[in-house]
Amino acid sequence: MTDIMWFRHDLRLENQTALYHAMKTSKDLILLFHVNPTQFIDHSMNHQAFFQAVQFFQTQVNEQMHLQILYGDIRACFTRLKAAVPSWERIYFNADEAGFGLQRDQDMTDFFVKNDIKVHAYQDHYLHHADLIKNQSGQPYKVFTPYYNRWKEMIKPTPLQVSLVPSIVVKDELFPKDEAEFAKLCASLPQKPFYELGSKAAKKRFKAFVSHYLADYETNRDFPAVSGTSLLSPYLRTGELSIRTVWSMLALTDNSIGKQTFQKELCWRDFYNMIYKENPNQKTEPIKEEFQYINWHTSETDFQKWCQGQTGYPIIDAAMAQLNQTGWMHNRLRMIVASFLIKDLLIDWRKGEKYFQQQLIDYSPASNIGGWQWAASTGTDAVPYFRIFNPVTQSEKFDASGTFIRNYLPALKELPDALIHQPWKMTELEESLYGVTLGKDYPHPIVVHKTARLKTLSAYEDSKAYARDMKES
Repeated sequence: MTDIMWFRHDLRLENQTALYHAMKTSKDLILLFHVNPTQFIDHSMNHQAFFQAVQFFQTQVNEQMHLQILYGDIRACFTRLKAAVPSWERIYFNADEAGFGLQRDQDMTDFFVKNDIKVHAYQDHYLHHADLIKNQSGQPYKVFTPYYNRWKEMIKPTPLQVSLVPSIVVKDELFPKDEAEFAKLCASLPQKPFYELGSKAAKKRFKAFVSHYLADYETNRDFPAVSGTSLLSPYLRTGELSIRTVWSMLALTDNSIGKQTFQKELCWRDFYNMIYKENPNQKTEPIKEEFQYINWHTSETDFQKWCQGQTGYPIIDAAMAQLNQTGWMHNRLRMIVASFLIKDLLIDWRKGEKYFQQQLIDYSPASNIGGWQWAASTGTDAVPYFRIFNPVTQSEKFDASGTFIRNYLPALKELPDALIHQPWKMTELEESLYGVTLGKDYPHPIVVHKTARLKTLSAYEDSKAYARDMKES
């Protein structure tokens, strides 16, 4: 009897639930990763970073065992696998609870059952199952705070000690053509990784965060020029670091406001996963139905200026430069640029979500979609009147000295603090003095915030009114 351990976004050999059970029960085990070309995104740093992590993991596994690669249509690949390994009777994997992954798991479970393959599926990516925490009526929460109040009282899972047994792992290369295709894919990736790869690097980074930044996390996390965040998101996205490891290491640290705030951020991961499971169409549809009729501005020119960091608002443009250059963006900036796209430019939030999916090396569907629905005021607790960020006010508050802006917008580096947030206020003399000509070295603002805010509120009100009329008719 042969068993399969199917890796996905759980790229580690320690504290890994499915692998833990596979190693405990198997006598003949195949380690497997499936590459699905239908999921590829052209010119995507998200795509590139993920496969850099897979390649690193493959190299790590192959030091003692062998990670088999399947490449192509998923059903066709697993059909070939069953034909090549007729003794295959069990499969182990860490399941997804929402989105594309859920649909894939449901489809493949049907395949496995029809082929008399017993499925062993586990929840590994979050601290709690998506359907575990309910309100007093037995219904899922729609608002974060009451969810968090229940969540923080729940007992958290502890790390699992995986006992690796390399001798039981099949080391022969079963599908050399597939592995050659994957090698070809890896050869096209950037030579330099977007971040330091692997489980060891992940734990090293987390230990550094705990030692130097955790205590001040509440104070420093909102300032993009300050090293105040954990930078763990790429590792949690790929599964190079287990969320159980994070929680258990946190438990050993002294209590502080920073620690409590960071734990709350971990709760947001669980919350958004739950929201996605309860709202499976949220990537393409607003959760609040009354906002499905917003008359979005369709200017592709304005959208591209946002993507390229050419809006004329320094905090927006610097943030987009950070994203486009590094594949990562500070969380405060994610909220600011999302608000600007939606509430200032009145461009459909789904376009922004899709662009983030292309660019972010830490892209998580549940958290990214949830964040964009939050910014768009179309999510479960949306209030458009109070969630319109003024980009200048945000810039002055969270990058007061302009350090972050100057780092990513060198054209503005000579501007004094009084002008760095609003360069359009420069006189001609100041333009000459600081070597910046608006419209040439740096763009004029593409929108006036005060005016745009009123248009946005009107558009949202119109959508609500239309939805109400539709319901009454």
